[in-house]
Amino acid sequence: MIVLSPTLRKLALAGALVGGLTGCALLSSPDPIQLYRFGSDVETTPRSPAAGQPSPILLRPIDFPQASRGDRILGITGNEAAYIAGARWVSPAEDLYEASLRAAFASQASRVRLINPREAATATRTLDVEIQAFEVAYAAPEAVPEVVLSARARVLRYPERTVIEERSFVVRQPAGQNRISTIVEAFDVASRDLNTQVVSWVEGIAG
Repeated sequence: MIVLSPTLRKLALAGALVGGLTGCALLSSPDPIQLYRFGSDVETTPRSPAAGQPSPILLRPIDFPQASRGDRILGITGNEAAYIAGARWVSPAEDLYEASLRAAFASQASRVRLINPREAATATRTLDVEIQAFEVAYAAPEAVPEVVLSARARVLRYPERTVIEERSFVVRQPAGQNRISTIVEAFDVASRDLNTQVVSWVEGIAG
């Protein structure tokens, strides 16, 4: 459970303020919740396949840190954490991220093809992705933050589950301002960057 310290109570209020809400409204009555998403406009037109058939690879359920699961947006200042007030993801973050990763493979990969569990019998490899950080990092309360995404990815033989290769990824994307809209834009850019790196890495293994 996330416990709001006095400093991060102020940060949570600031999150609503920078989204265009007034402090008076926040204190006097519940604020309306604005819904956001990322990865919604990723190019989904498949690229021309490489010579031969692309290798099927099974994407296993993506592991998200407990604090970042669901529809709330996690903010971190030093050792303190709070969810940004007045803003939610339109769907659980883990679902939005998986959809964006699948779209990235569909549009960028030519040597591999992500498959669903119902196609597992055709797979010889699996892709495991563990998201280790999916958060907004503040150097100080009310400072302009940056979005931090970190992940560990592993390609394994299937069904043996022996590791072929693994790699860690870290993406830091500054927000233009301390506003909810620009923070969401930073999540969109950061997730695209992370996905492109993952696709390129998996393609390299397949090649």
